[in-house]
Amino acid sequence: MPETNTQPGDKNQDRSEFSTAPPAVLLRFRRPLIVVAHIVAFAASLMLSFLVVQNMQFRREWLDVYPAVLLFFLLVKLPVFGLFKQYRGWWRYVGISDLRGILLASLVSTLIIVVSWFAVGRFDAVRASLPPGMERPAEGVCIADIFATVFILGALRVVVRLHFEGTAEAGRLKRFLIVGAGNAGESLLREIHRMSVAQYDVAGFIDDDPAKQGTQIHGMPVLGTVEHLPKICEERDIEEIAIAMPSASHSELMRVVRVCEGAKIRFSTVPSLTDIASGKLRVSQIREVDINDLLGRETVQLDLDLIEAFARDKIILVSGAGGSIGSEMCRQLCNFNPKLLLLVEQAENPLFGIERELRSQFSTVPIREIVCDVTDSARVGEIFENYKPQVVIHAAAHKHVPLMECNAGEAIKNNVIGTQVVADAADNCGTANFVMISTDKAVNPTSIMGSSKRIAEMYVQDLSTTSKTHFVTVRFGNVLGSEGSVVPIFKKQIEQGGPVTVTHPDMKRYFMTIPEASQLILQAATMGKGGEIFVLDMGEPVKIVDLARTLITLSGFRPGEEIEVVFTGLRAGEKLFEELSIEGEDMQHTRHPKIGIWKNIPMDRDKLRAGIDELATAAKTQACPEIIRKIKELVPEYTGAHGNT
Repeated sequence: MPETNTQPGDKNQDRSEFSTAPPAVLLRFRRPLIVVAHIVAFAASLMLSFLVVQNMQFRREWLDVYPAVLLFFLLVKLPVFGLFKQYRGWWRYVGISDLRGILLASLVSTLIIVVSWFAVGRFDAVRASLPPGMERPAEGVCIADIFATVFILGALRVVVRLHFEGTAEAGRLKRFLIVGAGNAGESLLREIHRMSVAQYDVAGFIDDDPAKQGTQIHGMPVLGTVEHLPKICEERDIEEIAIAMPSASHSELMRVVRVCEGAKIRFSTVPSLTDIASGKLRVSQIREVDINDLLGRETVQLDLDLIEAFARDKIILVSGAGGSIGSEMCRQLCNFNPKLLLLVEQAENPLFGIERELRSQFSTVPIREIVCDVTDSARVGEIFENYKPQVVIHAAAHKHVPLMECNAGEAIKNNVIGTQVVADAADNCGTANFVMISTDKAVNPTSIMGSSKRIAEMYVQDLSTTSKTHFVTVRFGNVLGSEGSVVPIFKKQIEQGGPVTVTHPDMKRYFMTIPEASQLILQAATMGKGGEIFVLDMGEPVKIVDLARTLITLSGFRPGEEIEVVFTGLRAGEKLFEELSIEGEDMQHTRHPKIGIWKNIPMDRDKLRAGIDELATAAKTQACPEIIRKIKELVPEYTGAHGNT
């Protein structure tokens, strides 16, 4: 059954279901009633066939023969139509396949009748019943009966379907517009008409193809182009738009939404072409347009053979396994059948959630869930000694910029010391590959969080120069839908009726989806020889205020009218623009178009490690001025102006 936006208990839905439900007595005796309907139809079709042969004239002579001929026809046609399962259909859903079944059953039964009549010589009686001068071969009655049977039985089914659809539409239906008058749009309209419970009153189609303007599809007109959407929506009281363009690019989807900004409507979309072609989903399984549909990018091209060699039959440890990136890394890795997946996480609830999910979806992958604080060197060392992981994905980190400005010591302990502890354990254990996940905020950092990640990068890069373990770092920007990111925050604010808060009208951020980021991390991990800092191509930056307005529009509200956008000012440690690019003199290209390598000059090991030791001492006392002073010694490009100094 198609997915809909109708909620359980909706009065309109209840009313439609009541109005379209047949009486209980009809359901109880449905099969016998269908057989009776077929008998009546066969009688009518035979009568009509005689009339056609007689030029629509009633004659006493052939009326005397009619009962015997009808009995013979029924003895043949009833079982044949039963063999073709014509008494099992649900007539309110009649379609081309049902009409095809009627035609085949009619042809087979007529063939049996003709052969049988020739065998017993019954054609003479039929020929004798014709008035003088109008003798025709009795075969004409049989041929006419084929067409009459198909017409009458088909008409019966169509009338039943039209009855239920017409009755349902008497209730309150959602005014609906389909964008895209192609195959997907036509299929969507057809399946909407076949819904057991009518929910949409389709006004028509929208399409940019000039050749389709003014045409009709199943009686529904093509009303105009995308540019005409606001006017059409207002004139026809449209409540929901379905974007039936499964092959449309993200920019094309965004255009439809942007054109409708200010119109109080909801947006739906049909499944992708891949899902439709594979049979995984049907066109009618529409869903709400998600921000990922508009800001997502093209499918990532991966070297799956390299990734499989990297992960298959390996013992893999993922720190921060309950977080947004860590949990997605676990999902991606399970696709390559690791020998054992170790889920290391300090927070028990997220760990419990991802462990249950993975065991349900990847039952053949061995999993161990481990509660652990990555700053506890004894506990981390014990884990590495017991399991001896061959691959480590280090995703554990504190990531919230304003929070870390107020808790500088915790940022240093978790992001710097935690990375140091896990990296040292991997080095001591002889781990083959270590991947540290970093952030664009480590580039010319203005925050405690960003500078802590930069110091962690420096330690991992330095350790790689003397270790047998291949240490690499992967940097990227924000991911859509991650915990604490703007998208879920904006959605919550919209649900509460607003306002939606944006720090600055000019603030921009890079975004990619969590699966894309995780896939590129794995790809970069297979390319590293040790010591590289990989940078992921994040595409074009997005204005946060535009993102907020788009989410308000997708939710069916008018930005600035029904939901206000309020600017609150930059918070401590925040930048207007993040700096992340795989182009420039300090970047080196790789064989993958979305992955670059940042070239930098490493710091002297003794100076780096002494500075980290002093920073760790300061972090224990939460001495913020001392922490900032030590950060600046290690990261001269740090330009944060901390308010708690």
